Amino acid sequence: MTDIDAAVLNFSPDSMLLLNGVLAIVMFAVALDITPNDFRALLRTPKPFLTGILSQFLVLPTLTFGLVLAVQPQGSVALGLILVAACPGGNISNYITHKAGGNAALAVSLTAFTTIGTVLFTPFNIAFWGSLYGPSRAFMTSIHIDPFQVAMTVCLMLILPLTLGMLVNRNLPELAWHLRRPLQKLSMLIFISFIVVALYGNWEFLGAFGPDIVPLVIAHNGIALFGGYMVATVAGLSPYDRRAISIETGIQNSGLGLILIFGFFHGLGGMAVVAAFWGIWHAVSGLALAKWFSRTEAAR
Repeated sequence: MTDIDAAVLNFSPDSMLLLNGVLAIVMFAVALDITPNDFRALLRTPKPFLTGILSQFLVLPTLTFGLVLAVQPQGSVALGLILVAACPGGNISNYITHKAGGNAALAVSLTAFTTIGTVLFTPFNIAFWGSLYGPSRAFMTSIHIDPFQVAMTVCLMLILPLTLGMLVNRNLPELAWHLRRPLQKLSMLIFISFIVVALYGNWEFLGAFGPDIVPLVIAHNGIALFGGYMVATVAGLSPYDRRAISIETGIQNSGLGLILIFGFFHGLGGMAVVAAFWGIWHAVSGLALAKWFSRTEAAR
């Protein structure tokens, strides 16, 4: 895989702008489901929420670093895995949790909070874990990451549309009700279509490096889903909450990952290929897991 970093993926400034817009629309659509009551409920029963936060921001990066140490991939690939793990939960996770018969309200609240927390935790986790692995440390020293710029990118792409969506839901509930389902389905269709087109446009590179990257992405995603479920189990949570935390931990915002890769890492080939495959695979694995979970009703 030594040539993977020489690969220059077909990802123009126009593509970056389009991805930014798509990601903002997805977040706005998710926010139409969020109300202040969702956050108040967390104050009454905080244990599931705190467990989900622990799983997302501490357990997943730790498990990811363990995978990196076990497999010893080259630096850019390791950094791609670390960056994906440092991103917040993916927006599609709320839909998948609902389909899985899990606690959708918990999933929405975790998505909202981890999105806000990304301003602090994403730059920290990338810098901390990336610097602990020798081959990726070289990239961390050669590429300057401005935490403030990362925070501003997150604010514009995620927190602003999140706030706008919540305001629409609060002040224009009828409009939010009419927009909610069509916009969520449309936005996810656009996002998945964008990833598929991007994969097709870069098939030469993906075909060359896929046999090495795909098993690693599948293993990483499996560890995330299983790790989230086990953390919730050890915490003594109900199966209803376990499903939500498993999916929230295993479904990552790879769209944000791609934006950060092209915005701050100059489209580094190994990182970009990892994030692109994640963008497809986590949707496939998440929907498959939801189908399996939905065969039985989760005890609450």
